[in-house]
Amino acid sequence: MKSNNLCVLMLGGAKRVSVARHLQAAAARRGLTLDVLSYELECSVPIASVGRVIKGLRFADAGVVDDIRHVISSEQVDLVLPFVDPAVEVAASLAGTVNAFVPVSDGALCRVMFDKGEADGWFRAHSLPVPDRVELPFGASSLPVILKPRHGSASKGIVVCRRMSDIPENLDAPGYMAQKYIDNAEEVTVDCYVGADGRVLSVVPRIRLETAGGEVTRSVTVKDEALMELARRVLAYGEFRGPVTVQLIRDRKSGHTMVMEVNPRLGGGVVTSMGAGSGIADMLIGETLGERMEPVDSWRDNTLVARYLEEVVF
Repeated sequence: MKSNNLCVLMLGGAKRVSVARHLQAAAARRGLTLDVLSYELECSVPIASVGRVIKGLRFADAGVVDDIRHVISSEQVDLVLPFVDPAVEVAASLAGTVNAFVPVSDGALCRVMFDKGEADGWFRAHSLPVPDRVELPFGASSLPVILKPRHGSASKGIVVCRRMSDIPENLDAPGYMAQKYIDNAEEVTVDCYVGADGRVLSVVPRIRLETAGGEVTRSVTVKDEALMELARRVLAYGEFRGPVTVQLIRDRKSGHTMVMEVNPRLGGGVVTSMGAGSGIADMLIGETLGERMEPVDSWRDNTLVARYLEEVVF
């Protein structure tokens, strides 16, 4: 940390302008300024409107860890935050080996969570409620079924099969996981933060009201103890640290709530929780400074956030 100045390196934070502003506001409350850097494949991305873009390698490239390590050193980075799935494992490999705070879950645990089939097995092993799994190939008696790519995000490649004819031709069965489809279900995202010492500091459920391209555009916070308790149960197992997004699904007919998936990073719609007073931005800045943060449960219920497009001209 330079005098009265912090520096955050966002990994794949191209569109996360609002999150950057929340982090800057959290730093300002401590009398500090926050420089924003983002590691991207190209420079003309929206985050350039609030910070500086560093053009780098793909997160799957063999040299990316060393390249980011060099950026952290040369730019005197204090905080590293991954925003896309491939960047999470990169961040996990950097944690504890660089002179910066990298709030990320255990690398092996991250790899499990990014494989929906492996994650389903992990949830079951820890007696967490999940939708019924359907083995591939399946027959008509199993319908309706939802097919999910084992590796994927933003709802890409998901297929709901109500009839056998809905099954894609040449389905790559090993690359998919199938579950019983729940009609009229309510999906809930829980934005969480786990401190460096393993304490759960923030748990904020929000209901997704509208989505576009797999990303939420309108969501509202909901103080539901059952949802919060289930998220805490998930976080009680494994080496979860830093921001964690828990995806739940509730059967409106039975009221049964289950775990769909866990993303060990900040979710795209976390600005709703931040706007409701979750404290996540302050926790990130505070832990970067070595502060012991306390749990926040005073966030505001029924806070609705509507997101919109804003242009950046290059």
